[in-house]
Amino acid sequence: MRYNIGIDIGSTCAKTIVMDENQNILHRLLQPTGWSSIDTAGAIRQKLTELGVDWDNAAVVATGYGRISVPYADKCVTEITCHGRGACHIFSSEDLTVIDIGGQDTKLICVEDGMVKDFVMNDKCSAGTGRFLEVMANTLGVAPGDLCELASQGGGVSISSMCTVFAESEVISLIGRGEKKENIAFGVVDSIVKKVATQAGRLHLAGSKVCLTGGLCDFGYVRACLSKCLGVEVETQPDGRYAGAIGAALSAAKVRK
Repeated sequence: MRYNIGIDIGSTCAKTIVMDENQNILHRLLQPTGWSSIDTAGAIRQKLTELGVDWDNAAVVATGYGRISVPYADKCVTEITCHGRGACHIFSSEDLTVIDIGGQDTKLICVEDGMVKDFVMNDKCSAGTGRFLEVMANTLGVAPGDLCELASQGGGVSISSMCTVFAESEVISLIGRGEKKENIAFGVVDSIVKKVATQAGRLHLAGSKVCLTGGLCDFGYVRACLSKCLGVEVETQPDGRYAGAIGAALSAAKVRK
C-alpha cells in the first residue's frame, strides 16, 4: 500500500491526514503545535509509525505555518494551495469560496475549476481569528464552544475595538459594568463575523458555494452568523478543520519516489 500523508502545522494546532492510493482517509491526527514545530513534526512521525505507516511506501507533503519544520517531508506546498485543494475534495466541488478561520490568520480563497483564482488573508492582526475567540473566552471564563453557545442566547452588545488587546480591555469593562455573559459573547462572535465579512467584500461571492473550514467550523452558531451576514448559505463538514492536511495529502499523491 502507498501512503499519501499531508501534515498541516498551524500556529496553534497540527493536523495530519493519511490517505491510501484511492484517496480513502486511513488516519486523522489532531494535536497542539506547541512551542516547537520541529518537535511536533517528530511526534507526528512517531505516532504514524506506531499506527503502522510504512515509510518506504509513503510520500509526505507539509503545509501551514510550520511546514519548513518537517524534515522528512518530500515537498512543502503553500497553505493557500492546500486549503483550496482540500476544500474542493471535502465539499465535492471545483468552484467555491473557502473561509478558513485559523488560529492566527483568516484566509478567504476563491477556487475556480479546482485552481486558486484569488485570495485575501488577514495575517497582521489576530482579530477575527480563532486566537481572538480563545482570548475572549478565557476572559469570560468559558471554553470557546461554550462562548458560541452563550452568544446564541445574547444580543445588543458590540465590540468596537479591532485589536485583540483593546478588545479584551473592552470585554473586561463590560464585565465590570455587569453586562450579561450572553450579550458579551454575542458581541465577540459578531466582531469576528464582521471582520470576515469585511475581507469577503474584496472578493466576488455571488453564485459561489461558500464553505467554512478551520477550527471554528465545528461551531454551528458561527456558521449561521456568517451565512446571515454574507447573505449566502455557508456550508461546512466535520473534516473542514483538516482541509489543509487533506489538500497536502492529495498533493503527496503526485510525489514520485
